[in-house]
Amino acid sequence: MKRKVLSLLLAAIMLLSVLAACGKPVDGDQDTEPPATDGEQDKETEGTENGGTSLPSEENYDGKLVFDRSMELSYAKCFSVDYYKGGYKLAATSDGTKILIVPEGMSVPADAPEGAIILQQPVNNIMVASTPVTSLINAIGALDAISLTTYDADSWYIGQVKSAIENGSLTYVGEYKAPDYEKITAAGTTLAVYSAMLTEDVAAQLDALGVDVLLDRSADEDHPLARVEWAKLYGAIFDREAEAEALFNAQAAYIDEISKAENTDKTVAIIYITSKGALYARNADDYMAKMIDLAGGKYALPDVGVGESGTVNMEFEAFYDKAKDADYIIYVWSLGGKPETLADFLDRADILSEMKAVKEGNVWCTTPDFFQIQDTIGSMVNDIHLMLEADESTDALTYLRRLK
Repeated sequence: MKRKVLSLLLAAIMLLSVLAACGKPVDGDQDTEPPATDGEQDKETEGTENGGTSLPSEENYDGKLVFDRSMELSYAKCFSVDYYKGGYKLAATSDGTKILIVPEGMSVPADAPEGAIILQQPVNNIMVASTPVTSLINAIGALDAISLTTYDADSWYIGQVKSAIENGSLTYVGEYKAPDYEKITAAGTTLAVYSAMLTEDVAAQLDALGVDVLLDRSADEDHPLARVEWAKLYGAIFDREAEAEALFNAQAAYIDEISKAENTDKTVAIIYITSKGALYARNADDYMAKMIDLAGGKYALPDVGVGESGTVNMEFEAFYDKAKDADYIIYVWSLGGKPETLADFLDRADILSEMKAVKEGNVWCTTPDFFQIQDTIGSMVNDIHLMLEADESTDALTYLRRLK
């Protein structure tokens, strides 16, 4: 009997040993998983405490506006961009316009701001009635988003834009004051970008056609580089923030480098003369006058149009009295009569020949594309800086040429 009990006991011990061995992982066993790490345990339990659901992914933000962050701006004050979870963006301009940018494949949130322009990405087939805006959009690589323009091929100095009109990818629809509404309707355009020069009758007609209007307010900015920074607004619209940031940084770098040099204290007047013989000077607080300061010079008419941007009409005698000792004159070629030589310039008024800048051969003229390429303002300021330091052998820079 004792032997039988002992045999049964030994059999039970052997069975327990086999079962224990089967529960252990074996080297090379492909079906065996290692214990979860602390981080993996967190992932497994994350979000399960509140009702057992996981944390929302970006897809879960569809149709919802959950604020994330705001775009950082260095100079621009007339627009803002807020970013929301899931890729939504809400832009606003200083005139109260709001633009909700909806990512591709996402729905319009029910709590979208009332009256906001809704742009479903990808944004394309738009109309742009502003050459500076077009230059910014082109510079960030989004020219193909523009299908309609209010400037014909002969009006353009930007090669890519001119070529786009000539090959038919960009359509001229008449001037901005009287566009061809039938062409706009046929194109199916639902967004038009205008400068503040938009007239009430055109605005009303576009509204009747169901075309939203975004007014570019970059001309209201008080710093030249702020105009370049408007590229960031269009970068947000076209999902090209990185390109817009790189563009702005490149132009700001010119100003940073110039700021390291000492001011020249040389004075510069900026004017143009119309084909009818009227002289206009830039106001003291105009962005072009500020470009002189950034370039290391001084504006020669500091008390003209204080607090105003744009230009002021001046009698030739009044201009002479204030600017006769100016070291330089910059003539804005694209706005007035278009002198090719210094003699052409002096044909406008004999009194100009007595000015210091004329006697010393320092009358410079802007290139025709000067006002179209807002994306290069930093480089333009650099040209003015180079002009102030140039000797008599320098006749031409990128955006300026000496009248001889």
